[in-house]
Amino acid sequence: MATINPGNKTTRLHSHHHTTCTRLHQIAALALVAATFFLTRLFDHSLAPCSSPYRISFSDANHYTAPISRLNLKIYVYDNDEIDGLQLLMSGRDGKISADACVKGQWGTQVKIHRLLLQSTYRTRKKEEADLFFVPSYVKCVRMMGGLNDKEINQTYVKVLSQMPYFRLSGGRNHIFVFPSGAGAHLFKSWATYINRSIILTPEGDRTDKRDISAFNTWKDIIIPGNIDDGMTINKPRLVDPLPLSRRKYLANYLGRAQGKVGRLRLIELAKEYHDKLESPVLKFSGPEKLGKTDYFLHLRNAKFCLAPRGESSWTLRFYESFFVECVPVILSDQVELPFQDVVDYSQISIKWPSTRIGTELLDYLGSISDTEIEEMITRGRKVRCLWVYAPESETCSAFSGILGELQKKVRQFHQSAETFWLHNGSLVNRDLVEFSKWKPPMPLP
Repeated sequence: MATINPGNKTTRLHSHHHTTCTRLHQIAALALVAATFFLTRLFDHSLAPCSSPYRISFSDANHYTAPISRLNLKIYVYDNDEIDGLQLLMSGRDGKISADACVKGQWGTQVKIHRLLLQSTYRTRKKEEADLFFVPSYVKCVRMMGGLNDKEINQTYVKVLSQMPYFRLSGGRNHIFVFPSGAGAHLFKSWATYINRSIILTPEGDRTDKRDISAFNTWKDIIIPGNIDDGMTINKPRLVDPLPLSRRKYLANYLGRAQGKVGRLRLIELAKEYHDKLESPVLKFSGPEKLGKTDYFLHLRNAKFCLAPRGESSWTLRFYESFFVECVPVILSDQVELPFQDVVDYSQISIKWPSTRIGTELLDYLGSISDTEIEEMITRGRKVRCLWVYAPESETCSAFSGILGELQKKVRQFHQSAETFWLHNGSLVNRDLVEFSKWKPPMPLP
């Protein structure tokens, strides 16, 4: 075995120090320096903070484009007639409530999302290959139009779920439900028992003011935009066009009913005192003085800031509407949740002000913001408002593309529940050791 002589080490180092530098050595040294510089820059770049491919750049020339082509997603949409009771949740006990009637108004997302999924390239007709399952229901509309009462809704949902083997297999984790209103999943009174692990699409992130618990859960549910009138989002020309800032009469406006809510009452009283700065007209939704859609948006566009206080629940459609008349939305709802927070920086396109500080302080603050700053916020908002539009999949930027992107994150490689088990050969069985392919509805639920 070779041995090391410590004394020779010093000798070798000393002799190397006095080695004469040749032209070849100099060239090699320069090459090494250049290579080191290049590799260092490359390494630094690889460690730099990564920006999400979904994130919006407000410097983009036109608007946000979602990389929807990157999705690897297969969604099964239940047919109306394949599950006994599902049609009841879509048209009521008498079958007289139509989808066309339900697609109108602020709850139309329940219909639009269903229709878009039916036409989607991510739809599969094979349950065995599906990543997710969509359960169509127009239950908010059905309830509002007297098609089903609360008890009937609850019973029907339970009946429907008991006929879905894949729901039972996953404990509901791969099933999607739309609850389009402020009540959220509370429209299904027993949601906490039956769909507490399912994916809920809703504009509502909080209802703890009226109930002990919110139905929205940040780890599994998805906040979606409300349904804005198509005349403002799709039709060309639009129902109402924005006004230049110089032609707007008011600093701010609030268009809505008081509904006995503290924040709204404060705004209405503030408008009486500062009627030259804040508009808050009395809105009538029936009778000869009913405010039509066009009139509503004509009022909304006449201010630089559109105030969006909490109503019966924390979300407000007025926030989304403001982007299409190009006024800066001012959120006055402390518990509000906003959609697509991984791609939208809301501090660049809106203002959130404490609901406990509604008063002259708010008007003074808004009045201190220059028109240049307002125009910049409006310009940035113009680039992202496509995310509030329920447009076909062919549109690269839409609420639907945003929802699909969020659903992709929910896809699981494996599904289980408290009542499913698996054996050494990979077969899935229930508590009675019956293989999944032989499960027969109705199946027991919690």
